[in-house]
Amino acid sequence: MSTHRDLLRVTERGPALRTMGSRERRSHLSAPRVPTVGIDIGGTKVMAGVVDADGAILEKIRAETPDKSKSPKVVEDTIVELVLDLSDRHDVHAVGIGAAGWVDADRSRVLFAPHLAWRNEPLRDALQARLAVPVMVDNDANTAAWAEWRFGAGRGEDHLVMITLGTGIGGAILEDGRVKRGKYGVAGEFGHMQVVPGGHRCPCGNRGCWEQYSSGNALVREARELAAADSPVAYEIIERVKGHVPDITGPLITELAREGDAMCVELLQDIGQWLGVGLANLAAALDPSCFVIGGGVSAADDLLIGPARDAFRRNLTGRGYRPEARVAKAELGPEAGMVGAADLARLVARRFRRANRRRLERYERYAQAFRAGAVRTTRTPEDPGA
Repeated sequence: MSTHRDLLRVTERGPALRTMGSRERRSHLSAPRVPTVGIDIGGTKVMAGVVDADGAILEKIRAETPDKSKSPKVVEDTIVELVLDLSDRHDVHAVGIGAAGWVDADRSRVLFAPHLAWRNEPLRDALQARLAVPVMVDNDANTAAWAEWRFGAGRGEDHLVMITLGTGIGGAILEDGRVKRGKYGVAGEFGHMQVVPGGHRCPCGNRGCWEQYSSGNALVREARELAAADSPVAYEIIERVKGHVPDITGPLITELAREGDAMCVELLQDIGQWLGVGLANLAAALDPSCFVIGGGVSAADDLLIGPARDAFRRNLTGRGYRPEARVAKAELGPEAGMVGAADLARLVARRFRRANRRRLERYERYAQAFRAGAVRTTRTPEDPGA
């Protein structure tokens, strides 16, 4: 792809950008080994990286989204600028977007994003109108799960479920090398399974959702409540934030837990136990061979994963009489969504390249036929070949 910015503006798209559908299955084996850009969109930042066919990040840049992305066009403009910047130094063949929200089955529209002002937003078409490469849009948990299956903790697994613990809980299902998105594209929203009837109110509008008991928000909420009540067990964390309770964050809780603070250790154990309960429910429904736990909260490592494994075994239906799914921490860290989006985009790049080649071959045949016709019409009766 040319790095000249004027060449990155197009208004027409061919058949290569139609829904990938079932061709995603195993098609990564024949995808072109070309660099692509992965985009991870959060509520306050956009991260972009050029990723090669082996999942290695060649370059990574990020930008803050002004006004917390109140306008969809703000995020769109930010994405375009990041892609243009990277394309000045890399031969980019496709762009993959991992969005924190519900993406339709065609992977073209963001139906709803809880932390962004996107409601039925035609993100793929908007970006394709401004970039000269094909664009793929997917849920960020789906892209993270794909990355872990291809390059991380889920390699070799035929039935994988990924749980991303961040502000809330995201999820994704991979079966036999294919992301299971459901009829309408919104499968994997495990965080909104009800685990406590009439429990904590969730921003989704319901009560007792799983993510209200096992997520970064749940962890911080419990710590702040103890600190605000001036509980003796919160003495250390109150000292660390100098009495300013809003400064209590998930990373701070994890840091203090690693240092041995009893309250922070207990809070992570609570989050882990709720995580294990949810995993046992998912095992009853989906029977995967592996659960991969990612997201920012997973940085607590065994302070979280250990209690989760214990609770999973205690609550597993038919425990002791059935194979038990492996529970593993994600390996790719916060770049997983970006890497997975780039790798999924490589599948679109393959079809885009083939479509362009077919179009070029057709034009060449037309040109040859035109030239042959032009030669015949310019011959005179005196020509030996007339």
